[in-house]
Formats: sequence, structure tokens, C-alpha cells
Amino acid sequence: MKFTALLNSPLEQFIVNPIFVPYFFEHLGLSFTNQSILLVCILFFLSVFMNSLLKPTNSTYYIIPASWQGVIEQLNLLVLSLAVDNIKDKNAQYFIPLLYFTFFFILSLNLFGLIPYSFTLTSHIIVTLALALMLFFGINIIGARKHGLHFFSLFLPPGTSIALAFLLVPIELISFVFKPISLSIRLFANMMAGHTLLKVIAGFGYTLMGFGGILFFLHFFPLLILIPLFALEFGVALIQTFVFSILICIYINDAINLH
Repeated sequence: MKFTALLNSPLEQFIVNPIFVPYFFEHLGLSFTNQSILLVCILFFLSVFMNSLLKPTNSTYYIIPASWQGVIEQLNLLVLSLAVDNIKDKNAQYFIPLLYFTFFFILSLNLFGLIPYSFTLTSHIIVTLALALMLFFGINIIGARKHGLHFFSLFLPPGTSIALAFLLVPIELISFVFKPISLSIRLFANMMAGHTLLKVIAGFGYTLMGFGGILFFLHFFPLLILIPLFALEFGVALIQTFVFSILICIYINDAINLH
């Protein structure tokens, strides 16, 4: 019954369903949903994973890396290169823990959504917008603390005349405000579109299988199409994580170095 219900609409996979309501949250209208439970599981997984990286033992890390250690080292180099190449500041290494956790958090949300009957948290605009706003406000608070009132020169390029200032300042302000919005919409739209396409193809194949006869054998074609589409969606999950992290680095650079 559950499998049949999931095939009714490609958008049903994005429905947030309440699982249980804690007694002390009952009068507040709050509940644990499939979304919040998966988020807790991902955070627990990341906590264990990060703890194992921060406290390596002699039996875990070797001079000649094993396969798993090699993957971790390459990811470390990737995050380090993101910080060094995009944050033009001598203190760029201070932001590596933030970038490291952000990269793995977004990557985990994207990849967990590829598991059948799982839930794609990044396919909801409320999740991506909340994450983008928290990072964006935090980054600009750091910039404001470093530069003080000079931080507002971010909205006025140097050498601008007074006449052009009345035009450029509103444009820069609007561009500044829409940065976290565009950041969240980019991730949300790509993940939702890809998962919807996978569900449409899978539902089409299941429908053909139910007709019987020659149509039963035709359902193998949609199933074969799902294989490259799934690989494509896996690549999109990686690329969107990379793009999100790069944009965060650019925002950090803008807040620290201004223009």
C-alpha cells in the first residue's frame, strides 16, 4: 500500500509527515516529522564522522594511506583549496572548519535523498533558505566586527561619484539582500527537479508493468533510463555541494576584504 501510494504523484515524496508529538510540545503545535528525524540522523552521522577525523589513532591513519584514508585526504585538500583560492586573506584557514562542516552537511543532505524511500531535505526551500541565511548573517557579522562602520562601504564602490551613488547604492543593496535567496533557490530547485524527474520515470515504468502484455516488456526501457539519470543526479548532488561551498567562500571574501 505504501509503495502504491508513493506512485500517485511525483511530488508526494516531498510531503512532510508528522511522526510523533512529544508531550511537552503538544500544546505548541510542534512535532517530529520525517524531515526532522532524518536531520537528527544526519547530524549524528556527521558528529561521529567528524569526531573520528579530529581524534585519529595510530591504527587508523598510515603514512601510506588506505583507500578510505585517501578519500578523506582528497576531501580535505578540496576544502582547503576552496578556502585558499577564494578567500584572499592570510587568516583564511580560520574558516576551514566552517567550510568543512558546511560542505559535508550539504553533501550528506543531498546524498541521503538518493536513498529509496528516504527524504531529500535540500528539496525544501525552507531548509536551504534557513541554512543560507544563518551562514550569510554569520559571515557579515564577522565582517562588521572587523571593519566597523567601514563595512558599509561594501555598498559603494571606491571612486564612485555622488551622482552615481544614488543609483549604485540601491543596486548594491538589492544584490546584497538577494545573495542568500539565490543561494537557497539554486540548491532547492536543482535537487527538487532531479528527484521529480526520477520519480516520473519510475512511475511511468511501474504503470507500464501493471498493464501486462507487450506493455509489460516495455517497462524495462524506463528502468534502463533511470540508471544514467541516477548517476546524473548523483553528480548534481556533488556539484551543488561544490557550488554552495564556493559561493560561501566568495561571500566570506567579500565580507573580509570588501571591495
